Amino acid sequence: MAEKKQRVIDDNMHFLPTDLFTNQKVLNGFLYSAPITMGVKAYKAMTPDGAKEQIVLATDSGEEILNYVEGDYTLEAKIEAMDEAGVDLCMLRMPVWQEWLPLEICKIVNDQAAEMCRLSEGRLVANAVVPPYGRPEDIAELKRCVEELGMIGVQFACSYGNKFLDDDLFKPMMKVLNEMELPAVVHHTPGQNSFKNFEDFTILRRELGRITVQATAVGREIYSGMFDEFPNLKFVHTMFGGNWFGLANILAPHKSTKKKEAMDRLPSGISKEDYDRYMKNNIYFDATHPMSWGKAQLECAVKVCGADHILMGSSFPVFYEWMARSVETINSLDITEDERNLILGGNAERIFKL
Repeated sequence: MAEKKQRVIDDNMHFLPTDLFTNQKVLNGFLYSAPITMGVKAYKAMTPDGAKEQIVLATDSGEEILNYVEGDYTLEAKIEAMDEAGVDLCMLRMPVWQEWLPLEICKIVNDQAAEMCRLSEGRLVANAVVPPYGRPEDIAELKRCVEELGMIGVQFACSYGNKFLDDDLFKPMMKVLNEMELPAVVHHTPGQNSFKNFEDFTILRRELGRITVQATAVGREIYSGMFDEFPNLKFVHTMFGGNWFGLANILAPHKSTKKKEAMDRLPSGISKEDYDRYMKNNIYFDATHPMSWGKAQLECAVKVCGADHILMGSSFPVFYEWMARSVETINSLDITEDERNLILGGNAERIFKL
């Protein structure tokens, strides 16, 4: 009997409501939820060539952070790209805006995502979009998404304004996720809290901002001890958790073994055993657009984080090439076939019970 081929799964395909540009209620729900008081603004405009409409998120001074272009998010565009890239299944999630959307708009997003999954004939699955506060109405929507709409997990922003997921504000939601044993994808945000440091440079604003806030999120989750209270939580952080494979050792608890130090300059509050347990049981990494990281860096991530903790993600359709080259990039790595299969889809199947 022939060995079953591993399904290729992209855990980070972007979804937007199909009527975002034509339904004024949905459009306003997006535009007016972006917090101008946090130094970001949203507006509708034409693309530079004047061919299509787009939604732009920008800093208060006008520097663009992200662009949603009309027509990029259709089911047809998704399936065509998947077929060309050799991707069997994609997991839908909201790109960035889940940090701000009110519950009323979340429900519209969830209904439309579920309908797109239905029309995809098994090629798409979705993560629920809900406010993170754990109010009764938030929990009701989460359970509706899982029990009625067939969603496989929930998605969060890695921070909500200045508050990260370890904050007490989010404990009611974390308690429910812990009880449901429901995994969460934790998407990056524009990193607006750090813009003053690199707003002038586009690639820093659009990449380093996201990396910085993701690394902060992972670090706070670890050192808050939240996984002791909620041991069943499984978070999949985009962009390798903000380059966590490069930070894993330097941000681990340190203890001198050669001699007694005059003082402990890096008290951690947790042990190295705690740290290792959280990294093993609770935190996973999405290799969002693998080709951008580079072969040596990806192989380092596998060595440091473990192939069983890395999922392939493309952020399609931000760049078509990010999906087109994701599979070939993973296939080019000098890792074992078992490790490759875990990254290409085995981990997603296991974590999200696909």
